[in-house]
Amino acid sequence: MSSRSGAGLLGLLPAAAAVLMLVVLAVPLLALLLSTPPGDLVAGLRHPLALSALRLSLLTTTTSLALTLLLGTPLAWWMARHPGPAERVAATLVQLPIVVPPAVSGLALLLAFGRRGLLGPALEQAGLALSFTTAAVVLAELFVSAPFYIQSAAATFRRLDEDLLWAARSLGAGPARRFFRVVLPLSRPGVVTGAALSWARALGEFGATLMFAGNLQGRTQTLPLAIYSALETDLRPAKALSILLVAVALAVLGVLGRGTVLEAVRARA
Repeated sequence: MSSRSGAGLLGLLPAAAAVLMLVVLAVPLLALLLSTPPGDLVAGLRHPLALSALRLSLLTTTTSLALTLLLGTPLAWWMARHPGPAERVAATLVQLPIVVPPAVSGLALLLAFGRRGLLGPALEQAGLALSFTTAAVVLAELFVSAPFYIQSAAATFRRLDEDLLWAARSLGAGPARRFFRVVLPLSRPGVVTGAALSWARALGEFGATLMFAGNLQGRTQTLPLAIYSALETDLRPAKALSILLVAVALAVLGVLGRGTVLEAVRARA
């Protein structure tokens, strides 16, 4: 009996560990929701600090996403079509911002594009001042978020059926026509997934933005920075904006799940 009891207890350990892990993950979010009555949520979202941060975040994340799609899609396509040493170097450079600490990213951006940075004098001669401006927020978000899109898009491009591309070429479609009429429609789930991940990462960016752009209300103060500032004065906008970011995260997870399902259906078709 004792051996069976011991085996039963050992069998319960994985389940107990799993439940404990779920508790650690769920309780903080549950506490955030339960500690914010609907009235406080509405009042917090109407707070001037929240409104200005929300407007700025929508502007900067939309701009950074547009730049990511414009600049990252050609890079992802090149990486998918040209495997080799150069592609491995490019892949390493793309992956580095994901694993580098945000404070390091902010310092690197400051040393590269700040007034006394590597490119600072050249930018100053051109009449451009990036550090501690709204443009710095966009650049910081682009730096930390673009890798998520590039990796997802490149992985999707690699899985394309070569026969379809050859068929389009044999029908007289040029490179641009093949890319926009064949490659992008077939790669839509992966591209949408990467774009959603990139936008969500830009929306939640904190460390690099704080070091490179500062925390100036209406100019560089995004939603995460507004939460940080509100903790010192009024907790209501901090909790309201936190709940808003959680809701956005849930929406992004919904997009990612939808993209995964579409990819599976298309792969089986």
